[in-house]
Amino acid sequence: MALAAVAAILAWAPPAYAGNWAVTELDPLPSRMEPGVAYTVGYWVLQHGTHPFDGTAAELGTTGLRIVGENDKAVTFAGTRLPEPAHYAVTIILPPGVWRLQGVQGVFGTCELGLLTVPGGLRPVPPEFPAAPGGEVKDYWGDAKPPGFPWSSTPVAAAPATPAATPAAPTPATPATPATPATPATPAKAPSASGGVPYPLAAVLVLAAGAAALLTRRGAGRRAEDDAAEPDGPAQDVITIGRGG
Repeated sequence: MALAAVAAILAWAPPAYAGNWAVTELDPLPSRMEPGVAYTVGYWVLQHGTHPFDGTAAELGTTGLRIVGENDKAVTFAGTRLPEPAHYAVTIILPPGVWRLQGVQGVFGTCELGLLTVPGGLRPVPPEFPAAPGGEVKDYWGDAKPPGFPWSSTPVAAAPATPAATPAAPTPATPATPATPATPATPAKAPSASGGVPYPLAAVLVLAAGAAALLTRRGAGRRAEDDAAEPDGPAQDVITIGRGG
């Protein structure tokens, strides 16, 4: 009997994620819902009833809404994540009847939301884990937030996540400037005389001209001496006849 009682308690207890729990809050529903009509419903999955799940979306798993009818016949509608943290939307099409409406919370247990009559509306049930009044709760959302916020508590803005430091862009290495090849030295030109003749060659020409002039003068002198030595006319034999004494 004792074992049976324990088993019954364990079977009743909702599953939990590492000892934690969550609640689902609904965005406002239409005042009347008709069978066979598609409705898009927004909802929030709040860990501990006050904040988004601490892990990743993959760790949380699938969320959505579920209707449970007679004989525990259930239909589950999977939700889609919205931009706001912990906010989702789901499209549901309800058959006629009276249904228990539950929030599907991934790794957390389901959350009982109320009794839904189709056609008709939702009669909500008291939350399974009501938030304790007083104290402070962080506002993770800004303008769009869960309908029950701040749950009878004083809201405090959550510190924005500090973005990871952006690594400095690597400075591209400046290619080394190739060394300018040495310009071969231009051989110095010999100074030029007028007319573009190099001075050494001009000097040689001047010396040669001087030597030629000197030789010319010497030749002229010798010819003058030779001319002076010759008589002006042909040689004549002079015979002197005298008296003998």
